[in-house]
Amino acid sequence: MLLKGARQVGKTSLLARGMQKARDAGVQVILTDFQKFIDVQLQSLESFFFAVGEIIADQLDIDVCPQDTWKENRAPNTNFERYFRREILGTTQKPVLWAMDEADRLFHCKFGSEIFAMFRTWHNDRALNPGGPCSRLTLAIAYATEANLFIKDQNQSPFNVGTKLLLEDFSFENVADLNKRHGSPLNDSDLQRFYRLTGGQPYLIRRALNDIVAQNMSFDEFAAKADHEDGAFGDHLRRILFVLNRDPELKKVLCGVLQGKPCPDYDSFYRLRGGGLIKGESKDNVTMRCEIYSAYLRKHLF
Repeated sequence: MLLKGARQVGKTSLLARGMQKARDAGVQVILTDFQKFIDVQLQSLESFFFAVGEIIADQLDIDVCPQDTWKENRAPNTNFERYFRREILGTTQKPVLWAMDEADRLFHCKFGSEIFAMFRTWHNDRALNPGGPCSRLTLAIAYATEANLFIKDQNQSPFNVGTKLLLEDFSFENVADLNKRHGSPLNDSDLQRFYRLTGGQPYLIRRALNDIVAQNMSFDEFAAKADHEDGAFGDHLRRILFVLNRDPELKKVLCGVLQGKPCPDYDSFYRLRGGGLIKGESKDNVTMRCEIYSAYLRKHLF
């Protein structure tokens, strides 16, 4: 199962709800958040598998870690697969759900394709060996960026098989419904302006409605500080700026978008769209995701 969507559209929340449903149904659940991995754990395929195995063993209260069964004469993928089949799948007859969040972190690893190729073989094994261990295994992978930019051999990719759920920004109708659920703090005129300001971005919508209700604010009071450092989204906006300042090439492309220019290539287009900063269906037809981002970044990038 693949959960794809730009940053902060609710992938992690949906993943968490799915995990709880699985637990309630008697499924053995594993969670791996790749955003929490440190650089040393991503230095090599071996260090990665050691880290993943230890996390899984700790979650399931298993005493055996990959290091305990590792053979130097075997490839890292083979070692980890043997460990996973024997110590994880082999010690329970329950269905197993392995949920993975922030899988994009692996796209940039030099060994990322090998990891995803292993996941693809597990998926294929479900069909080829219906009674085998992998028939009880479901992988749920949450990610934002176009995977085909980083996995050269699509026949070894898990991102073109299985069930894909595409999470998108809220429509105006969705936002109107959420406004009602919050007690209708925005009138019809304000709601139109609110939607343009936030672009339907789920995190901005939720945070904004909560603050408007909790602080008994008018829309004008909220909008006046929406793109300010001390406004409701200050931390969120500063994080975006920090990420852009670490990548001068991507920052240059975004500055072009702010000036009405297209993205020069699909790599930058997918990265900016996956990062939740722009929207559009092609590199030649892009706009900023919302007015809040446009206003804030214009003040800080020019």
